[in-house]
Amino acid sequence: MGAGYVGGPTMAVIASKAPRVKVTVVDLSERQIAAWNSNNLPIYEPGLEEIVFSVRGKNLFFSTDIDAGIREADIIFVSVNTPTKTTGIGAGRAANIKNCELCARKIAEVATSDKIVVEKSTVPVRTAESIKRVLASASPFKFQVLSNPEFLAEGTAIQDLLFPSRVLIGGEQTPEGIVAINKLVEVYAHWVPRPQILTTNLWSSELSKLVANAYLAQRVSSINSITALCEETDADIDEISRAIGSDPRIGNKFLKASVGYGGSCFQKDILNLVYICESFGLREVADYWHQVVLMNDYQKRRFSYKMVQQMFNTVTGKKIAIFGFAFKKDTGDTRESAAAYVMKDLLDERALLSVYDPQVERDQMFVEFDYTLNVSEKTYPGLDGMITTASSAIEAATGAHAIAIMTEWDEFTSYDYRQLFDVMSKPAFIFDGRNILNHKELREIGFEVYAIGKPSPHARRF
Repeated sequence: MGAGYVGGPTMAVIASKAPRVKVTVVDLSERQIAAWNSNNLPIYEPGLEEIVFSVRGKNLFFSTDIDAGIREADIIFVSVNTPTKTTGIGAGRAANIKNCELCARKIAEVATSDKIVVEKSTVPVRTAESIKRVLASASPFKFQVLSNPEFLAEGTAIQDLLFPSRVLIGGEQTPEGIVAINKLVEVYAHWVPRPQILTTNLWSSELSKLVANAYLAQRVSSINSITALCEETDADIDEISRAIGSDPRIGNKFLKASVGYGGSCFQKDILNLVYICESFGLREVADYWHQVVLMNDYQKRRFSYKMVQQMFNTVTGKKIAIFGFAFKKDTGDTRESAAAYVMKDLLDERALLSVYDPQVERDQMFVEFDYTLNVSEKTYPGLDGMITTASSAIEAATGAHAIAIMTEWDEFTSYDYRQLFDVMSKPAFIFDGRNILNHKELREIGFEVYAIGKPSPHARRF
C-alpha cells in the first residue's frame, strides 16, 4: 500500500528477485498508478526502469483497486508517507502517522482472511502496537504486525535493494510472531544471504531506523560545523576529512562537507527521535539530537549569507544561476532540498533566480517551496517572475552575476566554464555548495570562487 519512493522500487525488486511471488502495488492516486503503468515512471532512480519494465505485467502489477489488493494478499506492506506534523501536539517534530492508521482501518474493513501486515514506512516507536490494536478491534481475523524499515539512499536505491548491507525484520517474540517473521525472511532470502537478514523485537526494529538516520545526519552536521572554522583559519575541509577519515575508528563515510543535508528522511527522523525523547522526559538526550538539525539549518543560512556578503552585500535585482534543485544527485526528489532554503533567503534579498536541474520540473519545485517553506505567489507576490527555470546550464548562466552549485550532479563538473564565464555579468562569482568543481581552474578563467570550508583569496571578512 503506497506507490511512492519506498513502495514502488522495493516491490519492483521483490518481484524481480522472487518471480513466483505476485506483487501488487496499490495507491489512491490514479495519476501515480498511471505513471507506474507507463513508460515515464513517476520516480527517477538509476536502474529502476529496467527492473520495472522486465517484470511489470508478469508478477508485478500497479492498481488503484485497493480492496482487491488487500483481499488477495498474504503479506501487506504499508509504505505510506509519515510527514512531520505541522499543527497540534508535537507540531514540527512528531511524525504524523494518520496514513498508517488509515491503512490499518482499510485492511480491517476489507480483509477476508488472516494477514501479515508489514510497516515499511518510517514510524515512531510502538506504532506497530497502535496498528495491531486498530486491526484487532475492527476485524474478526488475526493479524501479525511486523516492522521492516527501509535503509535506502535515494540515487542508489536499486543497488541498496539488490545488495543490502542488512535487512531488518522486527516482530512479536511469540510463536505466531516468529512464524510471521520467518515468512517475511523467506521472501528476502530469494536474494539476500541469510546472515544479512536481522531479526529483532518490534520496538528495536522501529527505533533502529530512526537512530540510523540520526547517526548519519550527525556525521554530516559534525563535518559541516568545522567548515565555518576552516573558512576563518584557511584550513581545507577536504584535507581534514581525509585525515580524520583515515582513522579506521571513524571511517570516511558521510564526511563530505556541503551546504547541508536534505531529503525526506534525515530531518523528519531526527525530529521524531527528539519528540520521542521529550515525551519520555529525556530532555538532555532530546537537546543533543536537536542540535544536529540546528547545525544543518545554520549551514544553509551561512551559505546564503556568504553569497550576499561576497557580492558586495547586495543581490537585489541580480540574476543568480542555481545549478541543481534536487536534494542530491541521481534523484528527482526535492523534499527538504537545501537549494529551496538558500533560494528563499535570496528571494528575501530580492534576487532574480534562474534554476537548472536535469531531473526537476518547475511545478515540482514550486510544490516544495509551498509545502515546506510557505513560499508561493500569495506570500511572495511576483514569485513567478523572480524564479525562472532554464533548459540548460548556459541558459541559466547567461547574464547571471553568480552560479550557485546546489546539487552534486556529475554533469556540473564537465561543463566548459570558460564559455559560461563569457556569458555572465562581471565580476562573475561561483559559490560551490558541494565542493565538486576545480576551483584553481575556475580562478584562472577569472571567476571569484567561494566554496564550503575552503580558503578563499578574495574572502571579505567583516
